[in-house]
Amino acid sequence: MDETHQPLPHSRQPRLRRMLEEWQTLAILGGPILIAQIAQMANGVIDTVMAGHASAEDLAAVGIGSSLWMPLFLFFMGALGALQPIISGHNGARTFHRIMPITWQGLYLAAAGSVIMIGLLINVRPVLTGLELDTHTAHITQGYLDAFAWGVPALLLMTALRGLTDGLGHTRVIMAFSVLGTLINLPLNYVFMFGKLGLPAMGGIGCGWATSIANGIAALALLAYLNRSQAYRRFHLVTDWSRPVLREMVDILRIGLPIGFTIFVEASMFSVIALFLAPLGPVVVAGHQIALNVVSLLFMLPLSLGMALTLRVSFLIGAQAPDTARLISRSSLILAALIALLFASLLYVFSPEIAGLYSSEADVRGVTIRLLGFAALFQIADVVQVTCISALRGYKDTRIPMFIMLFSFWGVGLPLGYLLTFTDVLWPAMGAAGFWVGLTGGLTSAGLLLGWRLFRFRSAETAPGA
Repeated sequence: MDETHQPLPHSRQPRLRRMLEEWQTLAILGGPILIAQIAQMANGVIDTVMAGHASAEDLAAVGIGSSLWMPLFLFFMGALGALQPIISGHNGARTFHRIMPITWQGLYLAAAGSVIMIGLLINVRPVLTGLELDTHTAHITQGYLDAFAWGVPALLLMTALRGLTDGLGHTRVIMAFSVLGTLINLPLNYVFMFGKLGLPAMGGIGCGWATSIANGIAALALLAYLNRSQAYRRFHLVTDWSRPVLREMVDILRIGLPIGFTIFVEASMFSVIALFLAPLGPVVVAGHQIALNVVSLLFMLPLSLGMALTLRVSFLIGAQAPDTARLISRSSLILAALIALLFASLLYVFSPEIAGLYSSEADVRGVTIRLLGFAALFQIADVVQVTCISALRGYKDTRIPMFIMLFSFWGVGLPLGYLLTFTDVLWPAMGAAGFWVGLTGGLTSAGLLLGWRLFRFRSAETAPGA
């Protein structure tokens, strides 16, 4: 497999050329990340579509089950996400002897996270009772989560090992094995859900087994690759085994827990908004979900570039190139703004066509078209904030950004959205559009505060104080 390594900067080149070369590096790092993100999203689409062909109960159960395991996974993914900037920093500093010890501490944390996540997933029956699901749907949901739980160790193992591969600049590795997992998941879903090859039809429960097996095969294939690849000869998992070191695990969590909590807060806010909108009726909820799905798909590109920016900034700090780190951190806002303006224009101009792809009902399309107009502004604010927070993560600055996001989402976005949606206090009640305006306000607040923090700390030799 052709690996992409991060190049050292050329400080004597003209500033514009350095900036363009850094953008090129971001594209090389971010392209495979984007494909990996799309592959992971595709798993959810495959599960939903195939469950829908099984029965309405299976579709509901898989949807509810996914809404329960996904926030947990995002939290642990964020917590383990500290490994990328840490290892990338060691890669830039050429302190290679410190890479495998920190990788092993991440693996220990992944194992502990697996125990916690499995324990929560196999004991969700009280939550299902509180949701007042019918007995059959609740049974399928619990069965789906019980089956899915078997694949959690493999899922978090791959997440931890991503810290190693991405941290070394080898972003194509996780891309390849994410695509492999998706390709395996599709036929296994068909076999388990619909009872092929002599197996009984399991419906939504079979979807959980398919995902677990696909995760397990992908994780084993990744381990085999890492132990046989020439590129990882100096980073051998077995011969470079390290014992658990509490202080190093605490260092990872000090950076990673704020990332995990930030992602969890964002995901939970969208869930709360969906609950608030429920009384407005299924047409409004459907239009909102379509708009949210479209924005989420478009967000994959700036998110992937943001993850690449985190890797690049941490590498440059480790390589003692603070001027270039500062250059790419700030110039990336220009690149982000260009992407945001392009996507916002597409949403505004092609909103009728986009709505038509999702629904044939005129009422739903009407709501969707209106919300996509507001989503265009939301997109601009979202792209700017993710670029700022990604650069700060490259400096290993995560605690203060977490509080900024918490304030912006729950202190600005959600209250403002509620007032605009349901009351006439600030403006005549806007319905679902009010929450999109509120979200845009919250993200604008986040972008301004995070941008201030990013520009405020001019010294790049050390991480911004948190």
